[in-house]
Amino acid sequence: MEQRKLTYGQAIREGLYQALEADSMVFAIGQGLWSPWYVGNSMQDLDKSFGKDRIIDSPVSENGITGIAIGAALGGMRPIVIHPRMDFMLLAIDQIVNEAANWHYIFGGESNVPIVIRSIINRGGEQGAQHSQALYSWFMHIPGLKVVAPSTAYDAKGLMLASIADNNPVIYVDDRWLYDHSAVVPQEPYEIPIGKANIDFQGSDVTLVGISYMAQESREAAKALREDSISVEVIDLRSLSPLDTTTILRSVKKTGRLIIADGAWATCGASAEIAAVVAQQGFQYLKSPIERITLPECPAPTSKNLEDAYYPDKADIVSAIRKLLLS
Repeated sequence: MEQRKLTYGQAIREGLYQALEADSMVFAIGQGLWSPWYVGNSMQDLDKSFGKDRIIDSPVSENGITGIAIGAALGGMRPIVIHPRMDFMLLAIDQIVNEAANWHYIFGGESNVPIVIRSIINRGGEQGAQHSQALYSWFMHIPGLKVVAPSTAYDAKGLMLASIADNNPVIYVDDRWLYDHSAVVPQEPYEIPIGKANIDFQGSDVTLVGISYMAQESREAAKALREDSISVEVIDLRSLSPLDTTTILRSVKKTGRLIIADGAWATCGASAEIAAVVAQQGFQYLKSPIERITLPECPAPTSKNLEDAYYPDKADIVSAIRKLLLS
């Protein structure tokens, strides 16, 4: 029997549908939730199924809608706030960092904020510096926030359901470049444990850690290198906070080499944190310096030709691994 496949966007939609159907306290709020221009097919017709009082298309007020959702979470509801451009969720940074992340702690564990803040990265498409930023490392820095970044359709659904069920604030990062990728996705509800990375390919020559869309590029790079008998162990982090340091260190101990592929900037980024953990706790395993494949340290360009040079991909990963193994 042929297994059912869904695209990444369809998998998010199915996870949202099942959560909304199972619990009347779940609702979604954000900009453009009734429009595929904002959220692709990831929320298609949910407003028709559950009504526009649970799929709320809001005014352009990131700070306001995030504050409303935090208040609803404190009152026992399970809101999902959608920011269709991750760049502009910075307008809600006070609500996220000072309020959502701290309530459970400052009230001695007697209040929870079970909120999912879904932020969409819109890299590419000549959208330029203010519409293309991958800012997840900002939120990794904050105690009280969990941060997930699925790269497959299977994980997109499972992590969405896990995030909604969690009693803590979760930053759910998705990337438009992944929306058309498909995978086998079970129809029944399921959850992916937050904080657990996945080893996509076992390998012995080098550990390759991928984040978000760069996890997809990492898988493709590993397949290409197999033809030259280069064995790459690919780790899809899936969760950035908590970070699965155990899986990373165990892999580096086996391979002795580490490359981190992160579609964000290097300075103070997710790749810097991973490299620091391995340097501090697994330095004795390393046969060569840690390598990082990241964005250039400049804002995203608007020109298509410049974008092609700006964003790293499979070819950059393949080149970096060949160079590392020859050094």
